[in-house]
Amino acid sequence: MKPLLGILVVILGFAFKVNPVLVVAVAAVVTGWAAGLPVVKLLAVIGSAFLKNRFLLLFVLTLPVIGLLERHGLKEEVQGRVARLKAATAGRLLLLYLLLRQVASALGLTSLCGHPQTVRPLLAPMVEAAAQRSRGPLQPATLERLRALAAATDNVGLFFGEDIFVAFGGVLLVQSFFRDQNIPLEPFQIALWGIPTAVAAFLIHGFRLWRLDRKLADPKEMP
Repeated sequence: MKPLLGILVVILGFAFKVNPVLVVAVAAVVTGWAAGLPVVKLLAVIGSAFLKNRFLLLFVLTLPVIGLLERHGLKEEVQGRVARLKAATAGRLLLLYLLLRQVASALGLTSLCGHPQTVRPLLAPMVEAAAQRSRGPLQPATLERLRALAAATDNVGLFFGEDIFVAFGGVLLVQSFFRDQNIPLEPFQIALWGIPTAVAAFLIHGFRLWRLDRKLADPKEMP
């Protein structure tokens, strides 16, 4: 039961709002000490885990960087530029983003865009600015619907775009399933059949985005 002391450290650390990185590091040391690991081996285990998961630092650093940019006027700058583009509407911006997101995901660039690095700081403010330019100040409920639609557009583009990428985990999972059923399939064949679904998703969601501008123009549709 002694190695479970690390869990107690995590609980207490979060309860007293101590720095999460420090809490996790101390919990790892306490768990290793309680398990009787030598100091050298404990450091080797921690170092190995860090090297295997160092890509997570990108996600840890994303939010502080975005917060710093927003504090220095990123949202206002983006909205100001969009407000000067007469051809930019909420529906057109989202439709363009859907196309770019789906194509990038099909090429395996799934981390190129996303909710924290693109939707929250860039796409949603651009859509809000375009909608406000066409119909003036927006109600809180309308703003929330636009933000939700921006997030949904990212999800649709990513989900149906990555199915076309041959090295995507879902494609390999399907291949493994059919192999267990004695049905040989190559990843390229599976990815190829993902294209009709991706096209259908683009057309269906694209139609919703096309109707968005009409809804914004009608207060009865979107107050």
